[in-house]
Amino acid sequence: MRRVLLTAAKIPAIRNLSVRLPPIRRMVDRFVAGETPEAALDAVARIAATGRVATIDHLGEDTTTQAAALAATDANLRLISLIAERGLAEVAELSLKASAIGQALPGGHALAQENAERIIAAAHEAGTRVTIDMEDHTTTDATLALVQELREEFPDTGTVLQAMLHRTPSDAERWAHPGSRIRLCKGAYNEPASVAHTDKRAINASYVACLHRLIDGGAHPMVATHDPALIQAALDLLAEAGRPADSYEFQMLYGIRPTEQQRLADAGHTVRVYVPYGTDWYGYFMRRLAEKPANLALLGRALIGRG
Repeated sequence: MRRVLLTAAKIPAIRNLSVRLPPIRRMVDRFVAGETPEAALDAVARIAATGRVATIDHLGEDTTTQAAALAATDANLRLISLIAERGLAEVAELSLKASAIGQALPGGHALAQENAERIIAAAHEAGTRVTIDMEDHTTTDATLALVQELREEFPDTGTVLQAMLHRTPSDAERWAHPGSRIRLCKGAYNEPASVAHTDKRAINASYVACLHRLIDGGAHPMVATHDPALIQAALDLLAEAGRPADSYEFQMLYGIRPTEQQRLADAGHTVRVYVPYGTDWYGYFMRRLAEKPANLALLGRALIGRG
């Protein structure tokens, strides 16, 4: 079912039908903070009031024109301006997809770098920072190359590694150095077995091995998981390494396991909530459905009017 949903996320006809269904739009509210930056920042303020922090994602990816890439860049610049105006820079960072700012276009590397530099410079001026998200495996090399170049001027630029990919242990080794901000997640894309683990146990084993390398190498790991076993494994590894609370963080998605988020925050750990917003929510929503069977049950109840 997971692969079916992830495949459906790429089919325009299914997307066009789904985005018009009121039950689906209502369910999206569980995972997406709203369609405007103001709505996202309202959510961030509520999160901050509970002792958690946030990273905000203006939804959109795979732009096909320079105009769309510029529009995505401008949307992020406006978001940064609003973060500063509302005094939320200490609790709100940005997450940014390279494909949203032009990476896949002709000459896309230079275009994405130019747009990312504008966004990151504005974020620094506002007192916050940016993490470059990871997408499917075909973009990994290009994204890591972009981050390497961005870090020459902005060394605190974060990026993401996906434990499901066979290559990730070696990537973790390469990127595990002091000050390196790395979000480690399982991975949410429909990857072939030739490049990725498909068995949950293998993915979890890879996750723990990669996290071990990040911790040992002195990186700042951003432990992005909702899996209780992996959360406990991370707590054990961090305790064994004697890591202070400001040298790592846990990251979880908006609307998923809020009680566990609060438990970790109350125990003194930094918990950063990934807060997406915008009108282009379909691909993100489908990946959330694919991650957990319980989400499909919620969808079923919504479609028959009981959600």
